[in-house]
Amino acid sequence: MQLLLPFIAALRFMTTLPLGWLPQNDDQTMLRALPWFPAVGLTIGLVLLPLGWLAGQLWGSLTSAALLVVAWALLSGGLHLDGLSDTFDGITSWRPRERKLEIMKDSHIGAMGVNAIIAVLLLKFALLAEAGALWWQALLIAPLLGRWITLFSMAAFPLASSSSLGRSFRDHLRPRTMIIASGFAAAGTIVIAGMAGLVTMLLVALVAGLLATWWTRELGGLTGDTYGALCEISEVVALASLVAAARVAQL
Repeated sequence: MQLLLPFIAALRFMTTLPLGWLPQNDDQTMLRALPWFPAVGLTIGLVLLPLGWLAGQLWGSLTSAALLVVAWALLSGGLHLDGLSDTFDGITSWRPRERKLEIMKDSHIGAMGVNAIIAVLLLKFALLAEAGALWWQALLIAPLLGRWITLFSMAAFPLASSSSLGRSFRDHLRPRTMIIASGFAAAGTIVIAGMAGLVTMLLVALVAGLLATWWTRELGGLTGDTYGALCEISEVVALASLVAAARVAQL
């Protein structure tokens, strides 16, 4: 059980799974949970698989995709969708840096935040519906890479503010942590989808890197909200890449 405590801590932090009966987290356990972030993403996909299979048997691909997107958001507690909306409200305000950060901290959601959430959910729905027989591979890989990209962006880009949680995570993000997490993510994507999975991982890293570079220039670094936004967008990119690869393979 002691060996699994960091994984449990990561599950508690990133999902709404009912784990209250398990040992509670402490600060050190939470910091040791960082390498487990991609495993949490894979777990989300595994939890959703039975729902997707059953919905597909009872109703078909469109209803299955809709239910999966709803359950996906609920299972993650809307954590990353909230970051997505805050990020786009701030970034697209075209205000000075400090004002952007103030807007992102505001609990109210603006028009661009709503648009960003709708766009991401619609794209996830459409891509899952288009995935055909490969829907289960896409469902496993997308949340896995979404959580891996959180660590990638923490390691590669500075913080915009000195928030205690973000600073603690970044200060304890060692090269060993990234090697373990990236090795797990790469191995998982290859086992699940072969070379298409590895190409997807590289494409996700490229898109996330470009967005993080833009947001770092606008904000002076990244924040917890931008980590969430990168996770959500990376999930969409992963789904799009895998569906496109399947279509190209059929040509």
